[in-house]
Amino acid sequence: MKLKITTIGNSAGVILPKELLARLRVDKGDELHALETPDGIRLTVYDPKLAAQMEVAERIMREDRQVLHKLAQ
Repeated sequence: MKLKITTIGNSAGVILPKELLARLRVDKGDELHALETPDGIRLTVYDPKLAAQMEVAERIMREDRQVLHKLAQ
């Protein structure tokens, strides 16, 4: 599905078509979470529990980068 970036005030935004909103099961005013994956960006419904877990994981990856690198070898 092709999306276009547009100007919204002083910011930029993406207009999500009705079909995509239906597939995501979201509506105007709902929050989304963007996850970076090896294949690109994945949009999911915002889950505060998942967001907190991702913050912890990102902190651990930053702090223990060398250990994780050795474990991956």
